[in-house]
Amino acid sequence: MLPSRSIRVRPIDPLPGPVGVRSDPEPDDSLFDRVPWVYAFCREHLFRDDTDRIASSLWPGGSPSAGATVVELGCGPGFYARRLAARHGSIAAVGVDRSPAQIADAWQRARRDGIANCRFELGDVTALPYPDATVDAVIAARLLVVVDDRTAVIREMHRVLRPGGRAFIAEPRSALHARLALGAMRVADGLRRLGTTRPDGPGDERVAVLGDEAFAALVASQPWAAVRSFTDTGYRYAVVHKGPVAP
Repeated sequence: MLPSRSIRVRPIDPLPGPVGVRSDPEPDDSLFDRVPWVYAFCREHLFRDDTDRIASSLWPGGSPSAGATVVELGCGPGFYARRLAARHGSIAAVGVDRSPAQIADAWQRARRDGIANCRFELGDVTALPYPDATVDAVIAARLLVVVDDRTAVIREMHRVLRPGGRAFIAEPRSALHARLALGAMRVADGLRRLGTTRPDGPGDERVAVLGDEAFAALVASQPWAAVRSFTDTGYRYAVVHKGPVAP
């Protein structure tokens, strides 16, 4: 388990709601805050569910060690953190996202499903608040298309992983597919403001899909012990393994 000052998994029911979540987002909030339900719907019902692929990639032996820590970066509604926690009751799953509304939604869904071995935290995926070498596994799905400093994300993955830890990365190959949720959020946000004088938020969220070579170069920016990359019709994947510390 991670040190108590970083990630500590506790039963969900007694916990208060996430700190800093506003029930009425201010105009400068992102689309992920203003219409969180739209992204949650896309994540739950339209995007691919790679839970089986993630589990077999992170734990090729068949099951995680008791107490293994798994962090989902840019978790949104906590799709993979919740599914893996429900499947493997002995792990500690954590979702990290910069959106208070997404974190609030993730907590609500975990409580609804009675999942007690996962939690969700506000955080910056380019500067994670966890000590070096304290996480057993990391997941980043559909994250790199929406962050500016992608190299920092990969660097943070490598930094926080324990020796022997693995990370699973999945990115859409189609720009149209990648923009689906963002376009739906913009439409919903516009409809929400009809007939009001509420000013627009910045709405500057954007996506940028990586090509095969750029994706490979980004993943290879850290000294992984092993990298396995593969693609299918919709996604690019990489499974990376952090080697043991040299003697």
